[in-house]
Amino acid sequence: MAVKWTGGHSSSVLCLNVNTEGLVASGGERGELTLWDGGGTLAGQLQLPKTDDVTSVVFSPCHPTRLYTSHGETISLLDVRSLKEPVERFQMNEEEINCLSVNETDKFLAAADDSGAIKVMDLENKKVSRSLRHSNICSAVAFRPQRPQSLVSCGLDMQVMLWNLQKARPLWTTNLQDCGTEEDSPQSAGQFFNPPLAHSLSVASCGNIFGCGAQDGKVRIFRVTGVKFERELEFQGHNLGVSQVLFMPEAYWLLTGGNDGKVLLWDLSSDVGKLQKSLAKSPHRRKAQAPASNRKDGKLTKVASNEHAGVLPKLTIEHGEKVNWLSCAELKGSKRVLVADQSSSVSVYPLPEP
Repeated sequence: MAVKWTGGHSSSVLCLNVNTEGLVASGGERGELTLWDGGGTLAGQLQLPKTDDVTSVVFSPCHPTRLYTSHGETISLLDVRSLKEPVERFQMNEEEINCLSVNETDKFLAAADDSGAIKVMDLENKKVSRSLRHSNICSAVAFRPQRPQSLVSCGLDMQVMLWNLQKARPLWTTNLQDCGTEEDSPQSAGQFFNPPLAHSLSVASCGNIFGCGAQDGKVRIFRVTGVKFERELEFQGHNLGVSQVLFMPEAYWLLTGGNDGKVLLWDLSSDVGKLQKSLAKSPHRRKAQAPASNRKDGKLTKVASNEHAGVLPKLTIEHGEKVNWLSCAELKGSKRVLVADQSSSVSVYPLPEP
């Protein structure tokens, strides 16, 4: 059963983040921002100006008291020790921001928006250092751990992209429509009506494995190798779109949340490990230079669908409400998953130990 954290919001909670000290931030509709301690007690509240929805909250990885929040086209930097007026405001996006990411050195902040733009700010001189672009709404952006100049993004153009801050063009792009297994290629009727619009992504702590959740209910796992990435795994546990994916600090434990009201925990460590070994032995490894859309790699696709690989969730939580955001935290000595949904409360569930 979930523990409910209540009293922090008057309507839907849209986003969550946890700092290294266990302080939880939640952003909601109409500019509501709330801080919670690890026990679910209110630690601070702020009404951001203009009552735009708070769509993303992210703590600085180096400075746990710094909280970046996006509301409308604005980013506000807040000091959680004194939750008053924003310390600074940045106006670099022209349309509503969907996702923020700060790199692990706290040097760059990326903001993905409804125009498809990803604006990257150099936090030292407070200037936009890069402007990257999708052809449709950019849903998610994430810097890669251990690669402070590298980031991945995805959007409603069904594109997943790998970027380096030295270049304005993506190093590598994959269209999820061209990324199906052999069983659903040519494109099945179901996929035609439910295209794989990409909603969310998360990078594992190693920096080389990342997951993407899409509207077709599937989760796709990719491995970055140099300046490209390849699909390692594909599986389906949700009946509707996958709204959230989140790699936990443990190697290759992945949380997914869906529009079907389910939260699933996957242990991908053995699957990723097997594929890593088989790919290392493959003599065809070097042939993957062609764009992903032109590639048909039989060996990879056979193990890529969960029917063959036997990828099953380790834990299923029947949450019941469409999942807006997932976060994970060590609270009171044990792991918890925090769920934001259409309601005004934050739900907290216990997680098994690895």
